[in-house]
Amino acid sequence: MRTYTTRQGDMWDYIAYLLYPAVGREMCMGALLDANEEHRETVIFSAGVTLSAPDIDIPAASSLPPWKRKMGK
Repeated sequence: MRTYTTRQGDMWDYIAYLLYPAVGREMCMGALLDANEEHRETVIFSAGVTLSAPDIDIPAASSLPPWKRKMGK
């Protein structure tokens, strides 16, 4: 598991987007929230909050919707 230190104005979906770009933010917000129960009620973060970022398995390209697949794979 890695960590992420927030910047002023960060929100859950943006953090997930940064940490898990290959998977997609919608699929990862739940895992981020579960790993950081103490911040579950936070909507907009202040700077300097350290969050746990769990490892998430990236699905095979064939299970991704067409708009998330890389060309040539």
